[in-house]
Amino acid sequence: MIELYTFPTPNGHKVSIALEELDLPYEVIPINIARGDQLSPEFLAISPNGRIPAIVDLEPADAGPPLPIFESGAILIYLARKTGQLLPNTPRAEAEVMEWVMWQMANFGPMLGQLGHFRRFAPEPIEYAIGRYADEADRLYGILDRQLEGRDWITGDYTIADILTAPWVSFRGIHEIEIERYPNVERWWNAFQERPAVQRGLHAGSDRWAAPPMDAGEKARRFLRGAASGASAAKG
Repeated sequence: MIELYTFPTPNGHKVSIALEELDLPYEVIPINIARGDQLSPEFLAISPNGRIPAIVDLEPADAGPPLPIFESGAILIYLARKTGQLLPNTPRAEAEVMEWVMWQMANFGPMLGQLGHFRRFAPEPIEYAIGRYADEADRLYGILDRQLEGRDWITGDYTIADILTAPWVSFRGIHEIEIERYPNVERWWNAFQERPAVQRGLHAGSDRWAAPPMDAGEKARRFLRGAASGASAAKG
């Protein structure tokens, strides 16, 4: 059994989709990031970075104590190796998948996340920031579109690289991305979202996410805390 600590964000959806694709039993434990659950001592003991998702494998392969894992990329690599699925077992093929796993973790997700932040959550519009991340989003979508030319999936076969990347495309409305500009990405996304396991993963725990909308104070606490901490550290 896997305990999945999550919230319905692109990163959260990655793991629930993977668990459905791998047919692993799991329990959703909601971490309401709008309410600050991710800052609780109990969750920080599992995910020191204070971000969802995280898992606890109650039955690890070594038969040892429950194994906590944080960071979506690390989680999907672990689950793929645990089951022998969604990750090739030959060095060259695995290396190609891992390249795109790292590309998503270091580029596609973070840059889109910053774009969404400055478009929707920043206290005031900062045109330089919006322009910078919009240009980077266009560049990254272009890379993905070229990679998908003549391929059904990112590396040919369906792997964790697809599962890690596609949930960010589902939030393209927040990022104001016109997917029609990237026809290969659009074709790939349509095929991805039609998979039954993807549909189940996208809706996993959907009855447990009730949360009041964030007011201005909550937004400031959630999105500006890091900036304030950084400024204090710099002064020190």
